[in-house]
Amino acid sequence: MVVFNGLLKIKICEAVSLKPTAWSLRHAVGPRPQTFLLDPYIALNVDDSRIGQTATKQKTNSPAWHDEFVTDVCNGRKIELAVFHDAPIGYDDFVANCTIQFEELLQNGSRHFEDWDMKLNLALTRTLQDLEVITLT
Repeated sequence: MVVFNGLLKIKICEAVSLKPTAWSLRHAVGPRPQTFLLDPYIALNVDDSRIGQTATKQKTNSPAWHDEFVTDVCNGRKIELAVFHDAPIGYDDFVANCTIQFEELLQNGSRHFEDWDMKLNLALTRTLQDLEVITLT
């Protein structure tokens, strides 16, 4: 298995058409839960270590963040992104997630992906996430 050692910079751009889960609708009132707006944020992990978290965007199913994260990685195997709804009561609600293997990013032999955009299908087409990997050196 290929591992990554070096500096990782990731810019999380936006999520498009996030769909609330049945669990996140449990407190929704009114006859039209399909208009329920989320308060989403993304948690970013490398392997089992939390690298960062975007700010919560209020009442939107298509949030834009443009948040950048920079970290040194030692023996990294995967990048994990998880979208959550910032619940006002109790635990935050899971919305979607995806995992990117470093091996997939590095398989072409290059370790630099300046302005490289990748579309990720999160949680079986539940949403489409835009991730811009700025630098992997």
